[in-house]
Amino acid sequence: MKLNSPAKILLLLIFFGVSVIGFMVKLPPVFRHADKEMHSLFYFSAAAFLNLLFAKRNILWHAIIFVLLYLFGIAIELAQEYSNKLLHKRIHGRYDVEDVQANLKGLMLFSVCWIVYTVAVLTYHKLKPVTAKEV
Repeated sequence: MKLNSPAKILLLLIFFGVSVIGFMVKLPPVFRHADKEMHSLFYFSAAAFLNLLFAKRNILWHAIIFVLLYLFGIAIELAQEYSNKLLHKRIHGRYDVEDVQANLKGLMLFSVCWIVYTVAVLTYHKLKPVTAKEV
């Protein structure tokens, strides 16, 4: 199923809204021991979702998505710190450099997977034999 641009934008806005809310609320105690892993997993998944939605195999779009997600991760950490000061109580954690590093690990891991996949697909298309129908 191919989505048109308004549908992609709507999906992006919903995803963005849910993500902001998810990062601004305190994790339940049962998940707090896996905070860094959850950051990496989220950013890996977010990169996959956005690349499938917008980039396909375009390296420029992939790079733009990578940078925007990295900046989003920093902005969320800053927003958590600011919200603690603004509300004079801790609704979430604090700015955590380790969270930003975990975000970057997830993004880098996805980029490695994306590059390997893209190179494999492009190589396959270059090497596949030409059939009679394509000539």
